[in-house]
Amino acid sequence: MKPMSKKPKKYRQNKVSPVLFEREMTLESLEKMGNPLEILKELLDFEQFRAILEPVFENVNRKSNAGRKPIDPVLMFKVMFLQRLYGLGDHQIEYQIKDRTSFREFLGIVTVDDVPDEKTVWKYKEMLSQDGTFDRLFKQFNAYLDAKGLIVNEGKIIDASFVVAPRQRNSRSENAAIKRGDGGSLWQEEPGDTEREKKRKANKRRHKDTDARWTKKRGESYYGYKNHAKVCRKTKLIHGYDTTAANVHDSQRCASLIDGSDRHEDVWLDSGYAGQEQELREKQVNPVVCERPYRERPLTEEQRQGNRAKSKVRCRIEHVFGFMEQTMGGLVFRGIGLVRAAANVALTNLVYNMCRFTQIVRYHVEWIKPKNAAVVG
Repeated sequence: MKPMSKKPKKYRQNKVSPVLFEREMTLESLEKMGNPLEILKELLDFEQFRAILEPVFENVNRKSNAGRKPIDPVLMFKVMFLQRLYGLGDHQIEYQIKDRTSFREFLGIVTVDDVPDEKTVWKYKEMLSQDGTFDRLFKQFNAYLDAKGLIVNEGKIIDASFVVAPRQRNSRSENAAIKRGDGGSLWQEEPGDTEREKKRKANKRRHKDTDARWTKKRGESYYGYKNHAKVCRKTKLIHGYDTTAANVHDSQRCASLIDGSDRHEDVWLDSGYAGQEQELREKQVNPVVCERPYRERPLTEEQRQGNRAKSKVRCRIEHVFGFMEQTMGGLVFRGIGLVRAAANVALTNLVYNMCRFTQIVRYHVEWIKPKNAAVVG
């Protein structure tokens, strides 16, 4: 007798075509799940940057007004905002905008034909980098924060974090020349070079970073740059920053971050800044530096307790760098040279401040006390 054959199970099949209101249903579903870009779009005013962006992009490489109109500069900045917020490269940001509904909705793009390609993203970002525009955008947004009453003088915290760059593979003689500051003389054409050799050297010059440096911290090696930041103790907003090669010690950029707005404030620093107290006092601020032990001279119990009290305030800057590392895809620089690295740091700090502002609006709205002064452009 033959065994009875089991009937095949029936499973729900995916729909072969979208329903009429597919887009609306998708957006509603994303909103219910807590779409972070919807919150950013609602709370951030990107139009405040238009007056700074338009002069940079005006009539760029256009011989006439014929043909397709240039891309809106605010839209391009929003693309760079997304790119830095999620730590994406130029190719990936183009792909993700085409693939993700939330990205296109944030940008106001309906069709993939309007998505800027990766070369366009690179070109516009390069223009802003070489022109120092990211620094002006950062200052404009901080003026906006000041008008909201969020730039307060209740103490600052200063620290630095590594910005990792692509590692270079050079010979010992090349590395020695770079350390001496003679990197620009490397890989130059010489009489008798073939066309192939000239092309090889030209490619090397384009891809070699002679500004980044190696350094070690707690036994671990790093290559790239540093983001030196000055952060408000209360709001955790970044008030100032500087960019250097990774081998520059944190303390060497400490005093340069202090300006007139910091006078008579406390400035918290970790033990790596020990020895900078006098220079900071000359800037009319009160340094609060964690004490460090020395050989055959360990910290006393009183000093340890003092360090713990200081660290409760100083550690707030680690929340800032932690957000950059965890939420923003890490402090990573995918480029060549100090100028581009400085632009990357400026954009990173700007995007962080914009995200931090939305957090303050949602969780600390009582901090916002608008001033009567108008925001400067």
